[in-house]
Amino acid sequence: MTTHHTPGPTGTPAVPGAPTDLFRPWDGAFVTDPYPAYAALRAAGRAHYFAPTDQWLIPHHDDVSALLRDRRLGRTYLHRFTHEEFGRQAPPPEHEPFTTLNGEGMLDLEEPAHARIRRLVSKAFTPRMVEDLAPTVQRLAGELIGSLYADGGGDLLARVAEPLPVAVIAEMLGVPPADRALLRPWSAAITGMFELNPSEETARAAVRASEEFSAYLRGLIAVRRREPGTDLISALIAAHDGGDVLSEQEMISTCVLLLNAGHEATVNTTVLGWLDLFHHPDQLRLLLDAPERLRDAIEEMLRHDTPLQMFERWVLDDIEIGGTVIPRGSEVALLFGSANRDPARFTDPDRFDVTRPAADNKHLSFGAGIHYCLGAPLARLELAASFGTLLRETPGMRLVEEPRWRPGYVIRGPEELLVSW
Repeated sequence: MTTHHTPGPTGTPAVPGAPTDLFRPWDGAFVTDPYPAYAALRAAGRAHYFAPTDQWLIPHHDDVSALLRDRRLGRTYLHRFTHEEFGRQAPPPEHEPFTTLNGEGMLDLEEPAHARIRRLVSKAFTPRMVEDLAPTVQRLAGELIGSLYADGGGDLLARVAEPLPVAVIAEMLGVPPADRALLRPWSAAITGMFELNPSEETARAAVRASEEFSAYLRGLIAVRRREPGTDLISALIAAHDGGDVLSEQEMISTCVLLLNAGHEATVNTTVLGWLDLFHHPDQLRLLLDAPERLRDAIEEMLRHDTPLQMFERWVLDDIEIGGTVIPRGSEVALLFGSANRDPARFTDPDRFDVTRPAADNKHLSFGAGIHYCLGAPLARLELAASFGTLLRETPGMRLVEEPRWRPGYVIRGPEELLVSW
C-alpha cells in the first residue's frame, strides 16, 4: 500500500466550507462514524481534492469500481516513471527494508510483474488448498470460542477475531506453533504504515518488524528447500510457470502480504459484524432463527461497515471524473466505505439487513480488477466458521459495553469487544 509523508492534520487546511471539511480521518468521532460525512461528499460531487493528504477523494460506488479496473491508474508508477519524472520523492533510505518488502508484494505491483507473481502464487494458493483448510478452520474456531465461553466471556477481538485468522495463516505457511505469537505484532507494526501520514515512530516500528519478519521467513524458506512439506511456503518454492519461479524476496513479500491482508479484514469484519448484530437485535434474531442466512449476512457485514475504508491509486495518465480533470502524478483515495453505502447502487444503504441477497450485494470490500483480493475465499471461510460457531454454541452472547475505537482510519475497527453470557 502507499504510505504518506505529506502534511498531516496540522498541515494545509481544506477550503473552508468545502465538503471535505467533514472528512476528518484523524478525528475520533469521524473514525467512529464516517458515514454522514460520506453522504455529504457523495451529494457534493464525484471528486474532491483533500489538501492535508494531497489526494482526490472518490466517494461514489460506480466511480470507485471503474477506477479499480482502470489501467490509467496504478498501485505503483515505477513500471512507467522514475520518482523524479512523476514528481514524487523516493522513499527515504532509512525506510528499508520496509520499502522493498512492501514494493515486491503483488498488491503494490503493476503489469507485467503483477501478472507474473499472481500467476505463480495462484499455482500454490489454490481453491483446493482453501477447501482443505475448512476442517482446520472449524476446529480452531471451536477451540477459541469454547475457551471464551468457558471463561464466561471476555474480549472477542483478542480471544477469537485476531487469533483465528493468524493461526490459519500460520498453519498454511507452516509456522511452528511456538513461533506464532510473533506474527500479529509484526503485522500490526507493518500495517501501521498504511494509515494516512504515518509518523516516523510508526516508520521505525515498521522497519524493525520488516527486518525481523523477513529474516524469520528467510530461515523458514531455507528449511523448506531442504525438507519440503505440504505447506504454502513449500508450494511457493515449487511453483513454476515454464522456467519462471518466484525469487526469494518475492516469496517473502508474498508471505507477509498473505498475513497482513489475510487477517486484517477478517479481524475487523468479525468485530464490526458482531457490533452491527448487537446494535440490531432484530437482525441477530433473524440469524439465530435461520442460520442458513449466514452467507447473506456475511456479505452484508462486509458492506455495511467496511473493514478497509480507503484504497489508493496513482494517476498515471490524466483522467476526468464528473467534469473534474485529475492530472497525471496525482493520487486518488477510493473511499470503499462510502462506495458501499451509495444509494445509487444499494437500496436503503444505511440499513443493516442480513436478508440482503449475497448475489445482489456488489460491495467493493475485496476490491476489483487485477488486484481483487486473492484471499477472499479464505476470509469468507473464516468468517463463516467463527460466526456460525458463535451463533450455534453461544446464542445468548451479549455486548458488555460500547467499545473504544482505535485511532486508525484506513484499517478501521474497535480496540476491543467485551462480551458475556
